[in-house]
Amino acid sequence: MRDVLTTWRPAIDEAISEVLPREVDESYLDAFFGEPTFSYDAEAIQAGLADPVWDLLDRGGKRWRSVLFLVLVDAFGEPPEEYLRYACVPEILHTGTIIVDDVEDEAELRRGEPALHRIYGQDVALNAGNALYFIPLKLITGPSSDLDAERQLAAYRMLTYELNRTHLGQGMDIDWHNRRRSEVSEAEYLEMCACKTGCLARITARLAAIVTDQSEPVERAVATYAERMSVGFQIIDDVLDVENSLGEAGDFGKAFGNDIREGKTTLMVIHALSSASPERAERLQAVLADPDPSDEDVLAAIEVIQATGAVEHSRERALELAREAREAIEPLSLDPEPAETLADFPGFMIERQH
Repeated sequence: MRDVLTTWRPAIDEAISEVLPREVDESYLDAFFGEPTFSYDAEAIQAGLADPVWDLLDRGGKRWRSVLFLVLVDAFGEPPEEYLRYACVPEILHTGTIIVDDVEDEAELRRGEPALHRIYGQDVALNAGNALYFIPLKLITGPSSDLDAERQLAAYRMLTYELNRTHLGQGMDIDWHNRRRSEVSEAEYLEMCACKTGCLARITARLAAIVTDQSEPVERAVATYAERMSVGFQIIDDVLDVENSLGEAGDFGKAFGNDIREGKTTLMVIHALSSASPERAERLQAVLADPDPSDEDVLAAIEVIQATGAVEHSRERALELAREAREAIEPLSLDPEPAETLADFPGFMIERQH
């Protein structure tokens, strides 16, 4: 699986550079965005959009959503190389979401370096992040699109539907964070993940189905597959934050105890609060509610999480979601080799180590 990710990444980055070049000039702006009413300032757009976006892209990232898109296209019997321009859509959207997410979370780090708003300012970061929500629409419906009108409309409707749900999930997460709420049900948490994280994966799968003209049942099946895998991915991401704080997860690229310090509601926290003794649950809630907990407080909170078996519970729930993902596509008629890759994808994403 790592070989698949490594093989496709250069081609994906090249496809992204064709949509948003590293060096912006007036000819690109005229061709992609349309002729200006008066005059574009290419230098300002370079500094305010291209530079921060490529700063983040060049730091790494697996590009797994774009690779998943290409594997799905291959599984549908189409040559993935011919769909690279659409494969960059989920990566562009994902990049936009994490730029904005870091501003909203007041994050210090992203991929081992200062978050973009710490370097370029909140105004630049927010504008760049928001721009990345809309740029993919130009790929789908712009004059360079090779999709017929019916598929353009289907892709446009899908993107607006899923991106709206993405913001529902983010809204839930922000409210829980701002109010330091920990009395959230497991079902509410999973729905937040399905919206905030799962919708980007659903976009990946649904777009692959739409551009290759698959049936609606196939589109629904691959969307379920991608969503379940993505929710499991988010759960493991939270687990790795705890394990990183204990030196068990390698170089994770986040600050020590980042999620605990943010008062983040996770599946582990929900399970720990429902399983711990009243005294220990109160201690955990107190640390999560503290806007500036000490290292000792963070470690105390993690100890409560560990003692209740919350890490193991969360990991098992993630593995269940991986199984559900594989089951969703088992009835489909897919090309054997990419189908095998799709079957391996959820386990790889959920059992990953940084």
